[in-house]
Amino acid sequence: MASSSRSPQPPPWVELPEGITEKILQKLGAFEILCSAQRVCTTWRRLCKDPSMWGVIDMRFSGIAGLWELENYPDKMCIRAVDLSQGNAAHINIEYFGSDGLLNYIALSYICFNRSSQLKRLQLAFCYNVSAEGLSKAVKKLPLLEELHLSFISITQEAIESIGRSCPRLRSFELNHRVCSFQHMEYDEEAVAIAENMRELQHLQLIGNKMTDDGLLAILNGCPHLESLDIRQCFNLRFGGNLRTKCSQQIKKLRWPTDSTEDYRFCHEIYDSELNFPCDIYDTDSSYDSDNDWFI
Repeated sequence: MASSSRSPQPPPWVELPEGITEKILQKLGAFEILCSAQRVCTTWRRLCKDPSMWGVIDMRFSGIAGLWELENYPDKMCIRAVDLSQGNAAHINIEYFGSDGLLNYIALSYICFNRSSQLKRLQLAFCYNVSAEGLSKAVKKLPLLEELHLSFISITQEAIESIGRSCPRLRSFELNHRVCSFQHMEYDEEAVAIAENMRELQHLQLIGNKMTDDGLLAILNGCPHLESLDIRQCFNLRFGGNLRTKCSQQIKKLRWPTDSTEDYRFCHEIYDSELNFPCDIYDTDSSYDSDNDWFI
């Protein structure tokens, strides 16, 4: 009796329409696409190399065993994603790695492809090798940037001023710090730099900022188009005079200093174990409207 051989059946995902496959792949982060998805089959590899796949470059820490520790591995993966996008990425998010050189490469790539208007949102978090000077130099090459979100990175008053002057279309700015035991140190320079150089802002998030009432007042007066303001963990604010009323009347979506940070992605990184703020400064019965629970 002759034996019959059957050719192996193709995996079921190969038969999916390419449009559906693209949507599935786009749910993955950039590291997963570059290190895993593109190796599944020739169809996936071809789709992963299509510039339309890279409208968003999300470079979050992925914990890929044995690869993350390699020298400059994350930067090289990010460069690969930027190259594949061919200037089509409208949103780039980088977390826990990055350098001045990488930011400069990203900015130059948009100039190379004549797509400097394509990048709308840049997010950086825990990029300890990115300097304030390097950031401001890179952003100068992206004058049409609309959103810049920074969390726990080095920044200076001069860098904020430079960013504001370089990006006149900036509508959303986030500059979030860790709340530490030195929070009582007052520092209004960042708030004043924002007020004087980012007048077109509509959204502003300043979690853990050390500004005082003077800094907040400068923002309210300097940013007339501001609609949403997040000042959670800004414990130097006292809301003297009519400042609290001015905030409530001018800002549509407001997060107060004592509002919960549970919905903030990096809430576990905010607090210092040595925090010891006087509770009577923020009496929730008299200072804040408990119904004002805005989500930004």
